[in-house]
Amino acid sequence: MTAEPPLCAIVPPYVLDRLAEDGHEPAARSLALDAVHRTARLTAVPAQPGSTRLERVVCDAGHTQRLPGRTVRREDQGPVPDQSVNQAYDGLGATFALFADAYGRRSIDDRGLRLDATVHYGRSYDNAFWDGHRMVFGDGDGEVFGDFTACVDVIGHELTHGVTQFTAGLEYQGQPGALNESVSDVFGSLVKQYALRQDAADADWLIGAGLLAPGVQGVALRSMKAPGTAYDDPRLGKDPQPAHLRDYVHTAQDNGGVHINSGIPNHAFYLLATALGGPAWERAGRIWYDALTGRRLPADADFTAFARATVAAAGARYPERAVADSVTAAWAKVGVSTA
Repeated sequence: MTAEPPLCAIVPPYVLDRLAEDGHEPAARSLALDAVHRTARLTAVPAQPGSTRLERVVCDAGHTQRLPGRTVRREDQGPVPDQSVNQAYDGLGATFALFADAYGRRSIDDRGLRLDATVHYGRSYDNAFWDGHRMVFGDGDGEVFGDFTACVDVIGHELTHGVTQFTAGLEYQGQPGALNESVSDVFGSLVKQYALRQDAADADWLIGAGLLAPGVQGVALRSMKAPGTAYDDPRLGKDPQPAHLRDYVHTAQDNGGVHINSGIPNHAFYLLATALGGPAWERAGRIWYDALTGRRLPADADFTAFARATVAAAGARYPERAVADSVTAAWAKVGVSTA
């Protein structure tokens, strides 16, 4: 585990910046809160000891900014009237299930960490984040963003930041940061695919499908199948993600473009998963998981280093050369060499 894990939010700051500049008050408030989040740890109590079984605790902040909030649902308790609570509870469980069933991982830290979440954080808060200890969900403003508990891939994405925190600890800046974001998109999508029992060919490969409010011209926050096409809206602007290294965005914003340039490794994973076929959490997901958790990936790994790690992971797990060759080909198609 890194000494000071980065606070990772699902909505990129450049999206909220544009909305705030256009006078969207909830986005401006959310940006201000996120600035506080990045300079202070919000969790009021330390993470609880692990268990050998799934343990979930969902709290309600009551539209305040006090964490963790009032406990409203624990493990083995039935659904409550609050849909956000139930969606968060189910999303925590779906994420636990993917990592446990597909990779034999015991929760986020592989030591049975209890999964804690807080819903109804802030007032019309336009984000959700992992703060190093817990998931925190805003309700959205209802005009641009809906309830952040509604998308299981968003929950899987944020909790995967915890997996990265406890394994490779990828730095949250530049290419390592883009890999950090991409790994979360990969496993966030796999959480949804596993829950729906979808093959790679049947998945939508969207991150946050259903999160955008009615009237917003877009389908999701990001597309792994076609980076740069998730939205094109007068308020949000156009999705800036590149799908190829030649279009890498050099910027000082967003920690060096971590949410933008994640489109490149995202697309490489999509290409590999669809080339291999079948459930993406099996061979393609296993290769990415082995690369992330193999203890050989440096925290400052760039795209090339990660690509080489995935080729090595494929070769180590699958004796048939065709699998490793497919990994090499997928990276080559997005302009990343593994030589």
